[in-house]
Amino acid sequence: MKRIPIIANVISETALDRPELRIRPRAELAARLGVSTESLSQTIRVATIGDVGPALAKFDAGDRQVPIRVQLEDNARSDLQMLEQLRVPLGQRGERGGVPLSVVADIQLDQGPTSINRYDRERQATVAADLVGNAALGDATKLIYDLPVMKSLPKGVKVSPSGDAESLAELSDGFATAITAGLMMVYAVLVLLFGTFLQPITILFSLPLSIGGAIGALLLTGKQLTTPVWIGILMLMGIVTKNAIMLVEFAVEAIRDGKAREEAMIDAGMKRARPIVMTTIAMAAGMMPSALAFGAGGEFRSPMALAVIGGLIFSTVLSLVFVPAMFMVMDDIGGLIWRFGKRLVVSHADHELTPSEPKPDETKRQGGPSSMISPAAE
Repeated sequence: MKRIPIIANVISETALDRPELRIRPRAELAARLGVSTESLSQTIRVATIGDVGPALAKFDAGDRQVPIRVQLEDNARSDLQMLEQLRVPLGQRGERGGVPLSVVADIQLDQGPTSINRYDRERQATVAADLVGNAALGDATKLIYDLPVMKSLPKGVKVSPSGDAESLAELSDGFATAITAGLMMVYAVLVLLFGTFLQPITILFSLPLSIGGAIGALLLTGKQLTTPVWIGILMLMGIVTKNAIMLVEFAVEAIRDGKAREEAMIDAGMKRARPIVMTTIAMAAGMMPSALAFGAGGEFRSPMALAVIGGLIFSTVLSLVFVPAMFMVMDDIGGLIWRFGKRLVVSHADHELTPSEPKPDETKRQGGPSSMISPAAE
């Protein structure tokens, strides 16, 4: 990670190994000799670090009691031969004498960690770093995962993001859920408003235009996709949906009043363009101080404001072109579905009539059964 140019101050919070004394009991032999795990651990503890505090003898110094800790000298604790000759009691209280420690355990000097950190009952090693300048967290994370060591991790080792990287991953998942739920709710409301399942798609078609404008504004200004930008995109989608609803609703009302479809859409574009443009100008002007990073915390809010301004301008210009075109396409599709469905219904009704029954139009043309005159009566 230190070789990545956009990362600095790489620190590993895992301490280096230090020398330690490892004693591995011979479980089967110790059980046959009657050496319990408790007596074995107590012998080693008393000889190396001393007994536990409550078990220590106390020297009465009058006004206070001084604990007496008995243990081997420092040089003796590093002498393997001395440690191997420690006597381990047999039985509960050592009534059967004792055996050397080397008989019931293997003793060796090795290296081990100073401390062991665990997370979710698994050993954890943390590596932290800082970003250089205005580097993007997503770019740095991608470069880290592209390192050769990350592609060939040992068996049983896994990498989990934490800190800002974990927050970014959670935010991405939460934003996808919020966008999906929001689109479903908007579509349901529009279906109830227009009474059709096709025309709401015309309004939802304007949402990708706003997201494209927001991303384009960030690319032009060199800003990164941060947490405020996600919030700004959610707000932007609501404003863009409102502008499209104004345009489509006016056209639908004009069609219901008897105007032709093309004439109604052109009239809606001419009359609704002014309030849509006014809304865009007012919103962009209100976001301009934040976009210029004025005031405390301006650098944090600037990407959000730039994304909103870019998305509003881009969607406003293209919505007046693409939304009417999409409206006519959806109207044509709806007409085709209606005619096809009506034809299926009529064909199904014709097949239900039996051959002996005259069709309704034939009965009417013959004047009905009561108007027929037989040749004999004539």
